[in-house]
Amino acid sequence: MSETGFVENAAASLARVRQQRPRVHCLMNTVVQKFVADGLAALGAIPSMTSSTEEVEAFARRADVLVVNLGTLDEGRRAAIRLATAVARDTHKPWIIDPVHCDYSPSRLAFARELSAFGPSVVRGNASEMDIIGDANGVLKIKTGAVDELTLDRHTTRIENGHPFMAQVTGTGCLSGALIAAFMVVQPDRLKAATGALLTSGIAAEIAAERSSGPGTFEAAFRDALASLRPEDIIANARISYAEG
Repeated sequence: MSETGFVENAAASLARVRQQRPRVHCLMNTVVQKFVADGLAALGAIPSMTSSTEEVEAFARRADVLVVNLGTLDEGRRAAIRLATAVARDTHKPWIIDPVHCDYSPSRLAFARELSAFGPSVVRGNASEMDIIGDANGVLKIKTGAVDELTLDRHTTRIENGHPFMAQVTGTGCLSGALIAAFMVVQPDRLKAATGALLTSGIAAEIAAERSSGPGTFEAAFRDALASLRPEDIIANARISYAEG
């Protein structure tokens, strides 16, 4: 597919997310739960956040897609993650792992590798996290940063949209994983879905930065930009490259 094809697909997928309103269950870093829930709602998706082992399986079954984020990890959350990912696998729902800080501790890295061996649709992290977690066959690997790089088999897209304010607001990376999940519900091709979600996030950030005086005002403006972003904004502003080989 050409760069133009990816951009047009992203614009169409944004419209479908708003129309279909996918349910996204997030086992999310407790520091950023509200930010992620608000971002998903602004996009048009329906978030849920419970990590209770008594009910997480029921929520995972009701959801269309699952997001697993290792940001704040304890034994109870590990148990909930194992329960929810088992539901996702058994019901053939897409799911994504964000191995937050897996490069910080051996136990967290071991758990991240355990999950990546279970067959997630996507693994998304920053450069240090993705470099250490290792390869998983058939999984879309996404390395986010100043330029986002998405690799599936021999196919790679690179996205240059975004703004430095994103690095000064805790949770923008976590939210990008949740947005990718929402896009996977309406677009079964994982590379196309993730490319569309990251274009959406990056372009919304650029629009928000123009209306902001710093990271504090950027946070609110970013949510507003996600809510008001139009498919034509993606077509007009996308900066993307695609390679195969």
